[in-house]
Amino acid sequence: MTETRYVTTPIYYVNDKPHVGHAYTSVAADVLARWWRLQGHEVFFLTGTDEHGQKVEKAARDAGMDPQAFTDQVSQHFRDLTATLGLSNDDFIRTTEARHKAACTALWQELAKRDEIYLGHYEGWYAVRDEAFYGPDELTERDGVKYAPSGAPVEWVREPSYFFRLSKWQDWLLDYYNKKIEFIAPESRRNEVISFVKSGLQDLSISRTSFRWGVPVPGDPAHVMYVWLDALTNYITAAGYPDTKAERWTFWPASVHLVGKDIVRFHAIYWPAFLEAAGLEPPKRVFAHGWWTIEGQKMSKSLGNAIDPVALVADYGLDPLRYFLLREVPFGADGDFSRKALANRLNGELADALGNLANRTLSLIQRNCEGKLPAPAAAIGDDVALLDALAAMPGLVGQHVEDQAFHLALEEVFRVVRAANGYITAQAPWALKKTDLARMEAVLRHLHSVLRGAATALQPFMPGTMAALLDQLGVPADARDLAALATPLPGGTALPPPSPLFRKIEIEAA
Repeated sequence: MTETRYVTTPIYYVNDKPHVGHAYTSVAADVLARWWRLQGHEVFFLTGTDEHGQKVEKAARDAGMDPQAFTDQVSQHFRDLTATLGLSNDDFIRTTEARHKAACTALWQELAKRDEIYLGHYEGWYAVRDEAFYGPDELTERDGVKYAPSGAPVEWVREPSYFFRLSKWQDWLLDYYNKKIEFIAPESRRNEVISFVKSGLQDLSISRTSFRWGVPVPGDPAHVMYVWLDALTNYITAAGYPDTKAERWTFWPASVHLVGKDIVRFHAIYWPAFLEAAGLEPPKRVFAHGWWTIEGQKMSKSLGNAIDPVALVADYGLDPLRYFLLREVPFGADGDFSRKALANRLNGELADALGNLANRTLSLIQRNCEGKLPAPAAAIGDDVALLDALAAMPGLVGQHVEDQAFHLALEEVFRVVRAANGYITAQAPWALKKTDLARMEAVLRHLHSVLRGAATALQPFMPGTMAALLDQLGVPADARDLAALATPLPGGTALPPPSPLFRKIEIEAA
């Protein structure tokens, strides 16, 4: 049954150029969107940039630029990255757009109308880098400087502020988490959020007067909206809010917000509370993935260890990078980035296991079957286990993709690929040509079926390379979704000569 599905990346903060951590979230969201489309669903995929706040204002000032000109420049780097990564996003939102300011204003006015906002004063420990306040028990001190859990320095701030009645929603949130077990994932992040909420929620400061680069508060332009109220609203802006009759509103609530683990609190506590308080439905799921680290440290501009994804694409190719990011570590865990590990995945699983299987099979069909696909054949003996595994594979991949367990989804495909490599060695179709021509053709047909199934399931992960493989397999462009796997290609289909799918990388000796 066709369903509507809506996946988002976080909107990326424009204080510097993107690094491979940004690529990680974006590729994961793209895989979800592409997988859902393979299933025949109607999909909306959103990414974009978060462009307001004190940190951006300061970065623009340091660059000697007007904030709008600065954000125009940096946002374009993120827009360019969507093309570099081959993303299939349906929209790219910027929080400086008029449609977004209108949505923020409408949400504020709705919350105010429902008496969810009041004016007061705020004082507390504030981290400019995080755009967040922290309680004294969350801070550490070194050399007389206090630091937030993120490592950002904090300063004591007191200013007039509007507040959202977050404390009012504490019990509702805990009940919601209990009823919607799937709302926060993975479990470690869910436990973290529940523990934080149980410790007691304070009302949330949602405006600032200490800087000007933000969405003005309706009726009180001396205040600008807290950057997280502004930023989170992007997800409903793109769906048409405040016009709940907009065509895209059918996609709300979002199926999955993909975020880094450092911003799970904002998405899993503040965001559902804002929405429920405004009479809107919360998203169905927030998945907080881990960080890529470099020698154990989080990748960031401030540490000077960020890796440029554009350079990685140039060095290794787009699809090997996409594959590596989602194959190497579980999506909810941290992983230490290594070029050697990337090269090993490319050389071993992609070039040797999949690429070599495709080249051997298709070369044998070219030489021994006049370049034409053998007719479908009954499964006997060792064929049965291989084809049974192939038949089960798309369903297993789908289960893991829905759980955002991308590494396990890929393992399901490569389990079948490894089995097929064992099968081709055991069956030796090159030798069967001399003893049993019909059996040779049957073996090659079964191998072709494995390659078609694998290439179809891998399209969301490696769209360019798998399109090339499906071309070599003679699969028509309109027969590349999951449902089409139930319809065998006719025997006699002409296949083009095979060509290598992956370029192996030399690994430097340690």
